[in-house]
Amino acid sequence: MEWKEKIVIYRTADGQTSVNVRMDGDTVWLSQAQMAELFQKDRTVIGRHINNIYKEHELERETTCANFAHMGKDADQTYQTALYNLDVIISVGYRVKSQRGTQFRIWANRVLKDYLIKGYAVNKALTEQRYSELKQLVAVLGRTARSA
Repeated sequence: MEWKEKIVIYRTADGQTSVNVRMDGDTVWLSQAQMAELFQKDRTVIGRHINNIYKEHELERETTCANFAHMGKDADQTYQTALYNLDVIISVGYRVKSQRGTQFRIWANRVLKDYLIKGYAVNKALTEQRYSELKQLVAVLGRTARSA
């Protein structure tokens, strides 16, 4: 997996938790350890939630999990780390019970609501603009056809 860009996906209001992630394609990826830090839960709890997500067929492992190879501290050994995309991060965020999990859900709901409302407004304006352009084109074509 080739990383495109480093971004911050989430920072708590008190600034105690901030998760830096890497962007690849149209999603971000975190390890179980990073999710454990994000939600302030033990990594094994995160692993259990991820296993249940796949067991319950909420998400498919093949499209939401990728292995990332990285060098050890002494650059003498290569390690594989499983990384999970934003779909898994959000699913774990809605399952985990912690104060940070609650804060994440509030944040995710706000972002989703903003996206839906603003996205609707942008799409509505774009649709109206395209409709207006189409009406103008039909009028021009109508005049052209009559004069021919």
